[in-house]
Amino acid sequence: MAADARIEQVLAEYDARAAAEQPLHAAGWSADDRRDQLLLRIGPETGRLVNILVRGAGARRIVELGTSYGYSTVWLAAAARETGGRVISIDLARRKQDYARSMLERAGLAEHVDWRTGDALEILKELAGPLDFVLIDLWKELYIPCFELLAPKLASGAVLVADNMLRPEFSRADADAYRDRVRREPGMESVTLDVGSGICVSRSARPAGRAPARSGSARSASARSASRTR
Repeated sequence: MAADARIEQVLAEYDARAAAEQPLHAAGWSADDRRDQLLLRIGPETGRLVNILVRGAGARRIVELGTSYGYSTVWLAAAARETGGRVISIDLARRKQDYARSMLERAGLAEHVDWRTGDALEILKELAGPLDFVLIDLWKELYIPCFELLAPKLASGAVLVADNMLRPEFSRADADAYRDRVRREPGMESVTLDVGSGICVSRSARPAGRAPARSGSARSASARSASRTR
C-alpha cells in the first residue's frame, strides 16, 4: 500500500483503540454479548495481506461482509483506490457504519466505499455478480449461508478470505464447518494461514454464474434469523 499520511493516522488511531480495549478482552467481553462494543479488528497483518491480495488480483468489485468499525474497510478501500474498484461494505449496525464512514472520510477513502446497512443474507440475495474479492468477517454461523449465496456470483479467479478460522476457540466449530464446506465446492481451492486470527484464503476457478448445490446445513441456517453481523 502506497504511503499516505491520512491512512496511517487513522490506522494508528485504530491501533490505540485496540490497545485500550485489551483489558476488556481479558475481562471476557469478547466472549459474550458485550463483544459488539469492541473493535474486534482483523489486525495489521491480515489487513496488509487482504490489501495485497486485492491489488495483486486487480479486483474491482469487492465485498466486505461485516463492516464493524471500519478497520478492514480502510485496508480494502485503499486497495480499491489503486485498482479503480469499489468496496461494498455490509453490516447490520448503522451506528458501526456511521463510525466507519467517519474514519474512512478522514482517511480520504470514503468515495471508494458503497455502504449497505441491513441483513447480510438479504443484501447478498439482491447483489449482482460477478464479484472479484470477498472478505467474510461477521457472525460465524452465517459464514456458510453467506458462502452459498456468494459462490455462484464469484468471478473466475475471484479470491475469498474468511477470518477467525483458528481463533477464538469458541468459534472453531463454525470455522471448521465453513472450511469443510468450501473444500467440497467444485472449482474452489483453499488454504488456511496462521495470520492474525487465522484466515482461509480461497480462489474460485469456476465460471461465474454456475450455481453450486446448496447444502442441507445452509438451508436450515437460512431458515433461521440470520441478520446479525459482527
